[in-house]
Amino acid sequence: MISKVKNAMSTLVGGMIPHGHHQHGSGGNAQNCGPDGLPPRFAYTRPEFLDLTPELLQYSTEHASRPVLTLKRDSRLPWRTGYAEVINAGKSMLNEDQASCELLFVKKPSGKQRNSTLLDDTAGDGTGIPLHFWGVFDGHAGSGAAIMASKLLHRLIRDRLCDIAHLLENPDAAPPICLTKNGSPFQLEVKKGAALEEDPDSPGDPTARFHMEKVVSLESLVMGTIENAFKQMDDLIEKEKASFNISGGCCALAAVHLMGKLYVAIAGDSRAIIIRNDDIIPMSNEFTPETERRRLQYLGFLRPELLGNEFTHIEFPRRIQHKELGKKMLFRDHTMAGWAYKTIVEEDLKFPLIYGEGKKARVMATIGVTRGLGDHDLKVYNSNIHIKPFLSCCPEVKVYDAADYKHGPDDVLVMGTDGLWDVTTDREVADAVMGFLAGCEPNDPMRYTLAAQDLLMRSRGVLKERGWRLPNDRLGSGDDITVFVIPLAGAKAET
Repeated sequence: MISKVKNAMSTLVGGMIPHGHHQHGSGGNAQNCGPDGLPPRFAYTRPEFLDLTPELLQYSTEHASRPVLTLKRDSRLPWRTGYAEVINAGKSMLNEDQASCELLFVKKPSGKQRNSTLLDDTAGDGTGIPLHFWGVFDGHAGSGAAIMASKLLHRLIRDRLCDIAHLLENPDAAPPICLTKNGSPFQLEVKKGAALEEDPDSPGDPTARFHMEKVVSLESLVMGTIENAFKQMDDLIEKEKASFNISGGCCALAAVHLMGKLYVAIAGDSRAIIIRNDDIIPMSNEFTPETERRRLQYLGFLRPELLGNEFTHIEFPRRIQHKELGKKMLFRDHTMAGWAYKTIVEEDLKFPLIYGEGKKARVMATIGVTRGLGDHDLKVYNSNIHIKPFLSCCPEVKVYDAADYKHGPDDVLVMGTDGLWDVTTDREVADAVMGFLAGCEPNDPMRYTLAAQDLLMRSRGVLKERGWRLPNDRLGSGDDITVFVIPLAGAKAET
């Protein structure tokens, strides 16, 4: 097994595969029938809002020139959102990133709508509470999961919010603790004269004791709804893999604007920041083997059978040699933030669950991200050890109260896949966006798309003899890059 892992690691950290990606041969990129003869769930394409002709779609796959794709001048996305993308430098045949930008409406479903499918018209009749959605999906080992998530995640979020639309319509009231089957509030009734058991830690009034309950805000209800929609999306991918070829997995970053608040959900290593008056407000955290080390190690500790008798959940600063048995070496496990010494035993010679450092860190020598959608069939190279139990589809959701601020035309939310952030810091992105927008007319409908294009080209660099290079001659991003630049004043501008 150790030789198998070494072979996998030599491929993964040899410089060909960017952080957070892995390959399982060319089959992951095939858009025809998969290895089991199953058709793809959705045919390969680029985001619908780009409106590419077949010729431009083919041109977008050119690895040598890496053409930048942007919105057409006569195209309009909600809030005048800007968008740009570029394919990788040869890591995979196709661009495995996907994106979506939608305007939907949340309203209490009628009987007919309760039985409707996810593929129904997005906007419906244009009535209800407006919901704006932006999503970027960074695929790996194929684009199937990313394409499916880009087509359906916003609809799942919308449908789950429709289930609580009657609560959203009354934002001043706290959500009821319990609902009946038809969605109306359910209240327990206490029979007259019913005696309540005394509790010395409770208030003296028996009625108050009985009605003690936690107050849940509407904001936290929306957060939980988005979290559950991610889990539903992951379950749907797994379910439909029985009938369709849905290749690989994807990191998912989504922004939802609802009733004056911006909810940003991340599962993976994409990133979102708000740039406001020269300030940077991080709206996401990256989930990698290093940032989630203790969660992964704890699972390996609780469920050692998941390690396949080939891995150890304990981390050491380097691989242990057999001649070091009996000696003491630095280690840490799921209970530790720091390091201590332990005596090396035979069990410690197994390959570590988390191996590598920084962008080369991997779970089970295979994958560099720990949250996302899909990857249900992912196994350790040349083994039957499944990695999915260690990967979480649950996003972290952060909330920005956009209604509390008066935003100017240069205040934006930037969303990008890791191809952007691997070579560009938050500060560099903010300075580039602010500098570019300062030179544009405030009413130019293309200003945010041109800003996204500028960001993307800064991270891609220019092709030279030694590959794609940045102006300082550092290596540019060889990954797929996808960027949204979203003006925060867009909500008021549209109303």
